[in-house]
Amino acid sequence: MEKIRVLIVDDHPFFREGLRNVLSVTHDLHVVGEAQDGAEALKAVQSLQPDVVIMDINIPILNGMQATHHIKNGYPDVNVIMLTAYDDDEQIYHAIRNGASAYYPKDVSPGDLIQVIRRVNQGNYVVGKQVMNQREIEKWMNEALERFGNIPTDVEEKFIPLSPRETEILRLVTRGLSNKEVAYTLGISHQTVKNHMTSILRKLDVEDRTQAAVLALRKGWVRLQDTASE
Repeated sequence: MEKIRVLIVDDHPFFREGLRNVLSVTHDLHVVGEAQDGAEALKAVQSLQPDVVIMDINIPILNGMQATHHIKNGYPDVNVIMLTAYDDDEQIYHAIRNGASAYYPKDVSPGDLIQVIRRVNQGNYVVGKQVMNQREIEKWMNEALERFGNIPTDVEEKFIPLSPRETEILRLVTRGLSNKEVAYTLGISHQTVKNHMTSILRKLDVEDRTQAAVLALRKGWVRLQDTASE
């Protein structure tokens, strides 16, 4: 039996190692390589020619959305599974629109992930527990577009480059809370909040918390109704 060739893309070595160990003992899977950022992923796809790429969404240089978009443009037969902490229908819609065949949270069980790899390698799409063919995913996409309205097509627009905790802190900052107030609200130390804010400013490439808040509102990562209701 010809094995399914798998490429793992994630910027955390521990996660890559764990995933490789799980997949390597599966009889019909072969891990052909790893990459730690989007640029490495593109080079690895070109040189290793995998059947399936397991792609983290929050990776350096090119994020997972961007890397998937480029991979599918250059190598349409390669199937991409996105693993992420940001699990909602709008993000799934955006991922599939950029070429992903499946979108799963990172806490997916090893058994489920192995089944998803097999499904997408057969040309299917997997959204949650649904396995869909091309016609069915097109119907799902059309229904999603009706629900969400005019979703930006820019691969940067709907991707949230922050961790869930950083997003939560930024939401509170947008409400006008100081670092000390954020720390009290979340039950964490003032220094921890300062560390997170430093990371937020670096990731968003802005100079201060005000610019970060404005950017979050403009991108739709934080909504005014979320802050006004609390």
